[in-house]
Amino acid sequence: MNAKIREAQTFQVPYMLVVGDREVENNEVSLRKRDGSRVNGMPFAEFVALLADRDKSRSAEL
Repeated sequence: MNAKIREAQTFQVPYMLVVGDREVENNEVSLRKRDGSRVNGMPFAEFVALLADRDKSRSAEL
């Protein structure tokens, strides 16, 4: 698992989700952002809303 996280950080993936048994039981995700910040125990619905908000705020033009 640590190698996958390290590889994603190297490629500067914007969001990494870490989902283990505990997160599945609680319907949560552990979110790691590209800047190194982490949010543990984020409800899955809240993460989906975050992505939808990010998508709306993006410009369709260059």
